[in-house]
Amino acid sequence: MFMTYRAVLTAAGAAVLVVLSGGGPLHAQSVGERSGVNSLLGVSPSTADFVRMVALSDMFEIQSAKLALARSKDDSVRAFAQRMLKDHQATTMQLKEAIGGRAGIEAPPTALDQAHETKLNQLRNLKGPGFDRQYRTEQITAHEDAVSLFTRYSEGKEDQALRDFATHALPTLTEHLRMARALPITHD
Repeated sequence: MFMTYRAVLTAAGAAVLVVLSGGGPLHAQSVGERSGVNSLLGVSPSTADFVRMVALSDMFEIQSAKLALARSKDDSVRAFAQRMLKDHQATTMQLKEAIGGRAGIEAPPTALDQAHETKLNQLRNLKGPGFDRQYRTEQITAHEDAVSLFTRYSEGKEDQALRDFATHALPTLTEHLRMARALPITHD
């Protein structure tokens, strides 16, 4: 996705205004990551942002996969959800191993933030083909964001163990994105 310099500055300015006006919780995430500006500019996230975002992403993936397994009747959606459940449970453990309780690295969150909880609640309110469509959409967006996050962190200069974790996980996340895009687009 290409944005002009002016559009990036406008997005960054809007994010700063939201923070300065007190709108929205800070949750210890940088303005650049929260607003998406770092992603647009290809800036590597801080270690704190990376750990937080990976943990939130994995929790969302696990919970939405469980929901898909319970709600979807489509075999391809169910197979995809089973793979997401298995793979994201594994990356959660790998993240914890990469952090290893080291000083200076904040523990990952243990509950979803408001944005992910809202997405999960939207899925909870859907059934049938409507659920499958929204699940597919959420998976594509989530994995596009994850591929960007892991790519940017793996190319950064911060924590080597976490960079190795990001580099190792990136092919799997890229495969997840391909799989999400290949899910059928269901119609009512």
